[in-house]
Amino acid sequence: MTLQARLVVTRPRFRLDVTLEVAAGQVVALLGPNGAGKSTALRALAGLTALSEGHITLDGRPLHTLPPERRPIGMVFQDYLLFPHMSALDNVAFGPRCHGASTAEARGTAADWLRRVGLAEHVGTRPRQLSGGQAQRVALARALAVGPRLLLLDEPLAALDAHTRLEIRSRLRRHLADFDGATVLVTHDPLDAMVLADMLVVVEDGAVVQRGTPAEVARRPRTDYVARLVGLNLYRGVAAGRKVKVGETLLSVTESLEGPAFVAFAPSAVALYRTRPDGSPRNLWQARVEGVERHGDSVRVHLDGPITAFADVTPAAVADLGLPPGQRIWAAVKATETHAYPA
Repeated sequence: MTLQARLVVTRPRFRLDVTLEVAAGQVVALLGPNGAGKSTALRALAGLTALSEGHITLDGRPLHTLPPERRPIGMVFQDYLLFPHMSALDNVAFGPRCHGASTAEARGTAADWLRRVGLAEHVGTRPRQLSGGQAQRVALARALAVGPRLLLLDEPLAALDAHTRLEIRSRLRRHLADFDGATVLVTHDPLDAMVLADMLVVVEDGAVVQRGTPAEVARRPRTDYVARLVGLNLYRGVAAGRKVKVGETLLSVTESLEGPAFVAFAPSAVALYRTRPDGSPRNLWQARVEGVERHGDSVRVHLDGPITAFADVTPAAVADLGLPPGQRIWAAVKATETHAYPA
């Protein structure tokens, strides 16, 4: 592993305790809600926040004993923090100059990086004249121009509008694929994490609650927060064969398990009926409509009952069912639509 770290930061009402391992050329995303400790972890890696305990090792050498300016790190801040009085070229050249390069060498390096990120024609442009996407690319070029072994990205796409974000996310993925060091990305946006990262580390309340590839995390969420991110209903119960007891509700599943287990299914797998359906589907319960909201091209129905759930139905189904808040409704999920796995 290029980066190995245990980051412990203790404050009066908060404690961060996160371990990280990142291989060369790998992108690891720290994903979590606001206040989870993601940015604190990133600042600790950069040396901008002191560790209470732990260590940071980069390429086999201790990093936590070094001041920020001596760490081989490039960092892209959420607001980019470009120098407003400098051109794009001089912004990117600033790092190499600080590392001892001559003005000519630094500017040559900067021009090369601006060319790589597609901004060769903007070398003389100042930050206020750049679009959000262009400013993000200048900030990335500035971070990479110092030849870092560790690249830190703090919500690098958060300041962009939706259309620009789509384009820049694709560009950023290509640039990260060419970087041979370790990259740690902080984001609260699951799409950014899923597209940009090779591995996800989910942080809640200062602790790691789940880690794995994007596919693993999306398929097997282990907390309500992760389940909401990936759009699944998630329950924890006790399995006995192909049955999982969640509270007082017994759910039929396709997998055979024993002991503590999770059950997950998509909101689109939930069918709604005004009256008890014929045939008695395996997983059937009566619920109360808590509310409805638009959700893309469908309508998301919030259900309360023996188990709470989200159901995605068509607008036509809403018109047919009515679904005012408080209405009693039958909900059903086929066993084949569920996914059970050990807790």
